[in-house]
Amino acid sequence: MPRPKCRRNICGMPDKNYFKPRGIPAGDLEEIVLNLDEFEAIRLADHEQLYQEEAAARMNISRQTFGRIIDGAHKKIADVLMNGKAVSIEETKQYCHEKGRRAKRNYQ
Repeated sequence: MPRPKCRRNICGMPDKNYFKPRGIPAGDLEEIVLNLDEFEAIRLADHEQLYQEEAAARMNISRQTFGRIIDGAHKKIADVLMNGKAVSIEETKQYCHEKGRRAKRNYQ
């Protein structure tokens, strides 16, 4: 039986959570789901340009786990861009930091 996932620190849900190529109806596109922890890893590593060790500490996970998450997220984003697919950012149960304090959020 696998270990349960650790609760991860996530900075919150993005304002926009669905992206698709312009001019193609959403119903005609294959959709790729980017988990909220993958979105957070992209935000920390690529947008904030943190090293994996520091980003992992902010998410309350190991550096190895962070590496697996960011690798999967990069592959999904590459698939979306190269093959003209839609991407949806999925909400899940997470722990969030909000203005310096930890707040439990229940995403369904």
